[in-house]
Parts: sequence; C-alpha cells; structure tokens
Amino acid sequence: MFTFQAQGKIMLLAIDVGNTNTVFAVYRDEELCGQWRAATDPLRTADEYAVWLNQLFKESNLSLRYIKSSILSTVVPQCQYAVVDMCERYCSCTPINVGDENVNLGINIHVDRPWEVGADRLVNAVGAHKTYDKAAIIIDFGTATTFDVVGTDGSYEGGVIAPGVNLSLEALHQAAAQLPRVAIRKPNRVIARETVTAMEAGVYWGYLGLIEGIVSRMQEEYNIPTMVIATGGLASLFSNGTSIINTVDLDLTIRGLLEIYKLNSDQN
Repeated sequence: MFTFQAQGKIMLLAIDVGNTNTVFAVYRDEELCGQWRAATDPLRTADEYAVWLNQLFKESNLSLRYIKSSILSTVVPQCQYAVVDMCERYCSCTPINVGDENVNLGINIHVDRPWEVGADRLVNAVGAHKTYDKAAIIIDFGTATTFDVVGTDGSYEGGVIAPGVNLSLEALHQAAAQLPRVAIRKPNRVIARETVTAMEAGVYWGYLGLIEGIVSRMQEEYNIPTMVIATGGLASLFSNGTSIINTVDLDLTIRGLLEIYKLNSDQN
C-alpha cells in the first residue's frame, strides 16, 4: 500500500486504455505514487470510473481533488468519452489526448501512414527513448503482441503485429472441440505426454520461437545494434525463457505518458 500524502500537491493522472485493460497511474513530478488496473469496458460510465478510482485513492491516502492535470492514450475510441468526462467532472481538467494533431510526441514517425499507428506503440517509443536513449526493439504483450523499432534518436521506425497469446489460446479452444482452455505457464519439458501439457508446451515454446524469430529478423534487417525491451502482462513469463530479451519494463507506457505530458505542458 502506498502511504504518500499529497496534501497541497498538484498531481498528474496518466491513463492508458488498452483493448483488454485500462491502467490509471498518479505522478507527483517524477514520482509514481500509485498505479491501478481495470478491465476495459466501453459501457463503463464516468461516474463508475470516479467511484472506483476514489476508493482506490483512499487506500493510498490520495484524493481525486488533488488531480489537476491528466493525459490519455487509448486504442478503444468507445471509451474515450467516459474517461474524458470523468477527468473534467471529478478532476477539473481536460486530458491531453495522445493522437490529437496538436499533441507533440517529441519523436519522428517514419512509417507510410503515421495516423494508423496505435497510440500505445508511440507512447512506448517515447518511454523507451527517454529511459534508455539507444536504439531498441519493444515487445508489448497485450491483446496483440507488437514488436516496434525505435531509432537512436527516438524515431518510430515501424514494427510487427502478431496475435496475442491469450487470443491464440482462445482461438485454439474455440476451433478444436476437444481441446480445453489452459493456463499460460512455462512447462518443464517440450515433449508432453497428455493434452493439457501438450497445449501448454505448444503455446509457451511456440510463442518463444515466434519472439526469437521476429526479433532476430528485425535486428538483421534494421542492421543497427538494438536492445530488446519487453513490457505488458506476460513480459516476465516469456523473458525467463529466452536470452534475446535484455530487460523487462512494466512501467514503460506510463512513463512514456509522463514524458509526453511534460513536453506538452512546457509548451503551453
């Protein structure tokens, strides 16, 4: 439990709305004071967000009334109105919306259709550049698993989108009548002797093969030394099975939002 007292402090609420989960984080300057996660639900109202957040804030000795600035990244447009409405009504601020034309990301986007790149991928690029200051490949384990290249100057160079692990498992279960749902874990062996462990081995070792294959080919094609950063819910699990991942950074997206907020608030 966080015990930070925020009396008299103006704080930032950073919000990352993903396809599966929505993350709320509170910063005071550079200090992360709290972070919470909820299932993404387009039907959730501003009032529901506020009640849920306020209860969690109380557990950390925080209050919504201390929030005077906010920033939002979303890949689910249906959720945007409720989140913005919550910020305006309960925090008296309109969030900076990553993806708006007037929002400066501080990086160049070297792809053919920059408007099609998910806001979360660009935020990750900003977070990686500000944190590590070197060329990188970012693997983000979400509903889809994305592989994104960040140049030495922080530029977004493009990437790969692959089906997420849970999405693949669900498709396997739905398409094959006799195959059950299984947990995602690291099996002790590859050659299994019954159905469940065979599926677990296929998902884990098969996905590791996908990760290693894509990263190796990206590094060969890009032809510049890159560090490999993993983020997202399953990053720690898969990083334990391969040496190709250099570091796991679960706060990469939230830190990227902080950096974008700082850049744009300085310009106002």
